[in-house]
Amino acid sequence: MNFTAEELEPHRQALLRYALFRLGNEAAAHDLVQDAFLAALEHPERFAGAAALRTWLTGILKHKIIDVQRKAGREITLSVSDEEDLSDLDTLFDQTGHWGADAPRRWEKPEACLEDQQFWQVYRECSQRMPPRSALVFTLRELHSLDVAEIGEQLDITPAHCSVLLYRARMSLRLCLEKNWFGATL
Repeated sequence: MNFTAEELEPHRQALLRYALFRLGNEAAAHDLVQDAFLAALEHPERFAGAAALRTWLTGILKHKIIDVQRKAGREITLSVSDEEDLSDLDTLFDQTGHWGADAPRRWEKPEACLEDQQFWQVYRECSQRMPPRSALVFTLRELHSLDVAEIGEQLDITPAHCSVLLYRARMSLRLCLEKNWFGATL
């Protein structure tokens, strides 16, 4: 099946929203959507028709986003200044390693938060405050559903290091959301 640019165009806005959410950068989102369209136009034979056209295009875009993030992850070099201050994390636990007095609060309606654009704005700002590699590991794991071994392989780090970065990202995100979503706003 051959496609024309006009047939792909109605899917642009949905793909842009997807890419913008994943990247947080409008120019990069536009570029990757364009790259996904170009890939679809160059290789229409790869569309088997088993899924909707938009689903297929989203899959192409998802892989392009992962490629960009993988490349960025390889280029990030950690220095002491990139490591986050973990002193706040230590106060979350008691001496036995269990949650201290500041155990995570229960979300009353988590589904409602996930549909709230304001929540996603706070999430983006919290993730931008994390060290770049921690944020990348979190994104690859939680948004792209890659397992720790895959992430480690892509970023050339050990699975154990990947797990540590993931833990730090989760704790950092938790502290930021507690402060800026459940409490005051950013």
